[in-house]
Amino acid sequence: MHSLPSLTNFETFEAWRADAARCLPAALDIVRSHGLPHADPHIFSTGTNLVVGLDDRLILKLFPPFLRGQFESERISLTQLRGRLGVPIPEIVLEGERDRWPYLVITRLCGVVGSEAWPVLPEDQKERVLARIGETIAQVQRVPVGALGRIEPRWPQFIAQQIAGCCARHERLGLPAKFLHGLDDLLADAEVLTALEGPPVILTGEYIPENFLLSCDDGDWRLSGLIDFGDVMTGRAEYDLLGPSAFMAAGMPGRVRSLFRGFGYSSAAFDFTLKRRLMALLLLHRFSDPVRHICIEGWQHKAGDLVQLQELLWPN
Repeated sequence: MHSLPSLTNFETFEAWRADAARCLPAALDIVRSHGLPHADPHIFSTGTNLVVGLDDRLILKLFPPFLRGQFESERISLTQLRGRLGVPIPEIVLEGERDRWPYLVITRLCGVVGSEAWPVLPEDQKERVLARIGETIAQVQRVPVGALGRIEPRWPQFIAQQIAGCCARHERLGLPAKFLHGLDDLLADAEVLTALEGPPVILTGEYIPENFLLSCDDGDWRLSGLIDFGDVMTGRAEYDLLGPSAFMAAGMPGRVRSLFRGFGYSSAAFDFTLKRRLMALLLLHRFSDPVRHICIEGWQHKAGDLVQLQELLWPN
């Protein structure tokens, strides 16, 4: 039996994961213990945890002990969302634990990872895919939260923590001073802007190209899968519009309209208050890093402050 190491932080885990000679034998030992096929094992380079493709049907997802919360989030999410979406998601084949490392074996979906396919899509198909992404976000958020309602942190505590660390975070990440200057005013309104107005909804926090699968049929691209539920939490609905806004819509009016129309927002809803809320949530996001994540060429020169930036990101 191959033992799994005792790792306590992400840096040591990444070093272990990067060494296939160390991590793959341990992963395959787990697979063999369940009598599962593994004709073509390979390690996926993306994602937070160790993800191993076993063949064209199955994937092993192995979570280090300090990321057990991601295992719980993924397990509960896949169970709660099963059969309730119009887009395929993985199904759990089995779950287990070895040396305090929990793991899931899940089904493998068909398609090309969005980060590979997105750059080659024609503009009209990018708008079509974004509309489908908006619809999918809305579908997920209509599903009852169930056991996901126990996932920590709860939305009010999460927002309070993010507000407390927001200025220091963006100074550290190099947000230009002209945007930092408006941060205090935005944060003064952030608690009210982002407060729940009804029951919290399911949030993945990561509707980004790496977590989509796209398929092409006769030249037409479509959304064919949604993956990675390790960071699911519950909270305010607009939070999940930030990933596709920053990474995919790129401030292009047609793309932005398609995303929000798919989500269920009319052009009339697209007022200053909504944009201000989106701007606050963008800066409070768990993985917020505008300098590296906003995919609008030259945006730091095109916007002079946060108000201009929100107009650049979400034009009418």
